Amino acid sequence: MTLLAVLLVPLGYAMWLSLFDYDIGAGIDRFIGLGNYSALLADQQFWDSLGRTVVIVACSVTLEFTVGLLVAYGLYRLTYGVRTLNLLMFLPNVITPVVAALFLRWIFVSRWGLLSGILIGLGIFPPDFLGDPDWARAVVILADAWQFTPFMILVLYAGLNTVDQSQIEAAQIDGAGPWMLLLRIMVPAIRPLIAFVLAIRLMDAFRFFDQIYVLTAGGPGTATETITLYTYALAFRLLQVGKASALGVITLLIVAAAVLGMIMTLYRRDRAAF
Repeated sequence: MTLLAVLLVPLGYAMWLSLFDYDIGAGIDRFIGLGNYSALLADQQFWDSLGRTVVIVACSVTLEFTVGLLVAYGLYRLTYGVRTLNLLMFLPNVITPVVAALFLRWIFVSRWGLLSGILIGLGIFPPDFLGDPDWARAVVILADAWQFTPFMILVLYAGLNTVDQSQIEAAQIDGAGPWMLLLRIMVPAIRPLIAFVLAIRLMDAFRFFDQIYVLTAGGPGTATETITLYTYALAFRLLQVGKASALGVITLLIVAAAVLGMIMTLYRRDRAAF
């Protein structure tokens, strides 16, 4: 009951505010119905921030899943030292996102950052990692992947260990190699777990804020301004609370649709289901 209250009351209040032209800076508070939603859907900045968010989320989650699956499979095939390696690789996930972003900013900041210093020492002129739009997006994606790939590794490794050993042995007798075992036997067997972990990361990545705010603050320009940063700007810089609430509701609907579409893709009706 408490959990429902904590989740539903703020959501209901945000939906209520989204129906008002609630501008703290101008002192305006009047009911406009779906006016905020129509204004956002006609706003080019909303579509630009949504597009950037989709690209960043798709790249980061794909990278995390691919690396996580390969590392988890490598750990599965190891005989010794698995627990120690799991512990060491999970450490980035323990660090709070702001602290992780400060650490990564020290590495990637131009000219005097750790990576730039190493490249200059080798006689290579480094790019402006946080000042160039393409490099800034790449750094943001790598920052998210660095911190949350360990979560993928841990969950997928646990899933691989639940695969029926008799299926694996039968496939090996039939001549299946390591990659065939992974792609044709093990991955289909843990499909529910894959759907779960991708849904969790998709929802989490869509509200990607802390690291981007510390690393680039949405810059350079608007190169890394995601939909959450746009929501923050509307609410706490422009003080358009009603419009920001409407954007939050739209984001919730987009994430729900994306998760549902992903699950439907992984689980077609003519195949396995939950």
